[in-house]
Amino acid sequence: MFKKKEKLYIKDLLPNPALEYPGYYILSAYLAKNELLQSTLIALHSFEFSNYKNPESYDEIFAMVKKGQFSIYKEKYAVGYFGGKLMYLEPYGWKAMPVTKDLFDLNNWLIC
Repeated sequence: MFKKKEKLYIKDLLPNPALEYPGYYILSAYLAKNELLQSTLIALHSFEFSNYKNPESYDEIFAMVKKGQFSIYKEKYAVGYFGGKLMYLEPYGWKAMPVTKDLFDLNNWLIC
């Protein structure tokens, strides 16, 4: 009936994170094991964005997330695409992206 949720602890991914909050994320068992999401969270919590760049267009963001990859928003949130919606990861799960002026600023986005 309900899919099992797991806590993915940042210290399990990165022994000495530069950003310790949040200390964990609650995810489905599948996403907790997803290597693409794990690498995105490692980048966020280590502030290591050398493999990322600012997109030149929104098409680049959507192409990335539609392939099951994750982008970074404001160097603070992992962003995925679920059920036809852009969602950002909070400690207790995924939330829909609010449509604000900042959302449309390409400088707020990082993609691989």
